[in-house]
Amino acid sequence: MAKWINVCNVDDLQPDSGVCALLDGEQVAIFWMPEPDAKVYAVGNYDPFGNANVLSRGLIGDIGGQPVVASPLYKQHFNLQTGVCLEDETVKIPVYAIRIENLRVQVDLSSLSHDGEPAL
Repeated sequence: MAKWINVCNVDDLQPDSGVCALLDGEQVAIFWMPEPDAKVYAVGNYDPFGNANVLSRGLIGDIGGQPVVASPLYKQHFNLQTGVCLEDETVKIPVYAIRIENLRVQVDLSSLSHDGEPAL
């Protein structure tokens, strides 16, 4: 069962960039891509290649129609929908359920886990 919590207002997000939120002990990187469809994404903030919580500071964009974040450390690209690394498909970061409801950004706490993988 979903347990949606308010994280911030949509106005608190910067277009085409990320922020980090600490949710139930997990660092979650939240990205807002307002164009063309106003999409919001939530992934784990931990970069498994650089061994640091930095993905919220990465550059976001599109590669081959896939929304991605590029790590600010070693520049690996992670798909914001699946978490899979484009350069090494054996590496994956957690992806969390997120939505915008009444101009509030909400993350589903039931989709968080404490082992680096989304809860099922």
